[in-house]
Amino acid sequence: MSERIHNILFLCTGNSARSILAEALMNQLGRERGFRAFSAGSHPRGSVHPAALELLASRGLPTEGLRSKGWEEFAAPDAPALDFVFTVCDQAAGEVCPVWPGQPVTAHWGQPDPAAVSAPEAAVRKAFLDAFVTLQRRIELMLALPLQRLDALSLRREVDRIGQQ
Repeated sequence: MSERIHNILFLCTGNSARSILAEALMNQLGRERGFRAFSAGSHPRGSVHPAALELLASRGLPTEGLRSKGWEEFAAPDAPALDFVFTVCDQAAGEVCPVWPGQPVTAHWGQPDPAAVSAPEAAVRKAFLDAFVTLQRRIELMLALPLQRLDALSLRREVDRIGQQ
């Protein structure tokens, strides 16, 4: 396991689907590389979408402790120092975010909102699975980056590139 912990925050508007999926995925896939993930929203819904929890559980990822919360928690003085902040929805990317202490690397990893799909049930499951697969691939690409060998500008360029894939 890496000695340095890299804190990453995934942002979305409602913090009920995409950002929750990304938080759970990064905590599972990135733990051995020294990553700790969080998620938040600009206007949190207050609960995690049931389809997100069902998908994570079906993939063997822990769901305990996942909750919909506001991004102000991570702008507070006692919040974890952030190394990366990624928006995963277009609306959050266009909003004025809090000032994150420490100048974390930021990028936009937008994708369609699976929570916007309401019926039929098979379409909802497919939308969540599509979001999960895309986020998993992006996280795997990020985890493959040689962080210790990249300067800040190169790292920013690489995480931006990952968001385009």
